[in-house]
Amino acid sequence: MNSIDVLVIGAGQAGLAMGYHLRKTSFRFLLVDGGVRVGDSWRRRYDSLTLFTPRAMSALPGLSLQGDPQGYASRDEFADYLETYADHFGFPLEMNMGIKRLERVNSHFRATSFNGQEVEAEVVILANGGFQTPIVPPVSQNLSSRVRQFSAESYKNPSQIPAGNVVVVGDGATGRDIASELAASITVYLATGKPRRLVPERILGISTWWWLEKLGILSAPSESFVGKKLREADAFPNRERSLDDLRRKGIQILPKLTHADGDTVTFANGANVSVNSVVWAVGYRDDSDWVNIPEVKDAQGNFVHEHGVSPVRNLFFIGHPWQTSRASAIIHGVGRDAEEITNVITRSMW
Repeated sequence: MNSIDVLVIGAGQAGLAMGYHLRKTSFRFLLVDGGVRVGDSWRRRYDSLTLFTPRAMSALPGLSLQGDPQGYASRDEFADYLETYADHFGFPLEMNMGIKRLERVNSHFRATSFNGQEVEAEVVILANGGFQTPIVPPVSQNLSSRVRQFSAESYKNPSQIPAGNVVVVGDGATGRDIASELAASITVYLATGKPRRLVPERILGISTWWWLEKLGILSAPSESFVGKKLREADAFPNRERSLDDLRRKGIQILPKLTHADGDTVTFANGANVSVNSVVWAVGYRDDSDWVNIPEVKDAQGNFVHEHGVSPVRNLFFIGHPWQTSRASAIIHGVGRDAEEITNVITRSMW
């Protein structure tokens, strides 16, 4: 059995940012991930995905993301960057090592992988982020087996979608992306949720993200007045994804989907639409069944933490939206959260 100081579960951007800061300490640490290659969690997402922050704000600490700094990296480009990042710094890393159980054993943690390997550590950091298990609402069970259903994870490209009407449920960045690309070849309905504000992509020719960073808005604490207002608005830059832009592409905008029966779905305004397929893009939930530590979960199974610090001593999180601020959900900000967690660990261990 391998025994170390710090085990980081997950080698995406959050886990790699932890590796960058942990390498500056004297801790014996290890990153583990269930993927075959670093970046595979990105490669599994829909084909046309691009980051919604420009390259200048999409790099991890210590290594820039090559290309037009004001342009947007594609899914595969960013996945390859993560792989390059891991190689560049030479982190202690084990791929093909998904963890099926994490438990407390006396004063340590024990992680058991699907292939039977065991690792004991004094400190564990869960770095598998906030995009773990896509939510598919219970109403989906009322749809006929003739209706093809996809989640934000299983949807890859328009070739999967059969002819006829498709409803994309959820008008966040992912839902709007998917609806936009499907509109070129099929009749698309977009079921919206709460009102959303989109901000301009650029102000005075400069990325809005740059302005938000320079004004300190991105780093405003999640519990502050500014942080609460940002979270309530849940805004993202408008890259031809406003509802008016989508209408111009022929997408029919409808309110919340409230009911389904066979091949018919009903919306909050009473409209009924006969559908051939549905794409559920309504968010994600924590995948916590494998963590056999009840104190770190609430009654719904969601992880509990404050700024990444769990109620269980020496168990931490990294990569969750709004972990400390709006920046926690973007690549640019995860490095700061990783540095903060490293400092907390250092103080608690010495």
